[in-house]
Amino acid sequence: MARMRTKPNGENGAEAPGDPATNGNRNRDRDTSGRGGQQYAERGGKSLNAYKSTGTGKRRYKPGMAALREIRKYQKSTDLLIQKLPFSRLVREIHEEFLNTGYRLEEFPARWQSSALLCLQEAAEAYLVHLFEDAYLCTIHAKRVTLMQQDIRLARRIRGQQ
Repeated sequence: MARMRTKPNGENGAEAPGDPATNGNRNRDRDTSGRGGQQYAERGGKSLNAYKSTGTGKRRYKPGMAALREIRKYQKSTDLLIQKLPFSRLVREIHEEFLNTGYRLEEFPARWQSSALLCLQEAAEAYLVHLFEDAYLCTIHAKRVTLMQQDIRLARRIRGQQ
């Protein structure tokens, strides 16, 4: 059904300007959600309102900024990077493997002092950090920025630790 154009208030005395029965229904059929938003929804696409951001999400930083912030954080800190309990389990597991492969030192299970585990952990972390530094130099030499397994192998080979 075709729409008829209505006359605005005040012309020809058609309706009174303060009439509550007609003023409340004047904008009833008008789409206030945006220009043409309904047309896209009718065709099967998304409406324009679906693309508007709400502004309540997390702040997005440039790519690489989080990595740089993490690097600065770990360079400032002096604490250990590996957690103590998983490292302790690893040391005990390696020790058990040595006991089961013929390197029997004692018949009873070994007990580890916390200072001995701490010393091993600091040495292991220092070794790994130095290895990654050397491997990253190999990465830069290959004109890349991504550290790869072949860089770690090359760094170990140059050191003579195969």
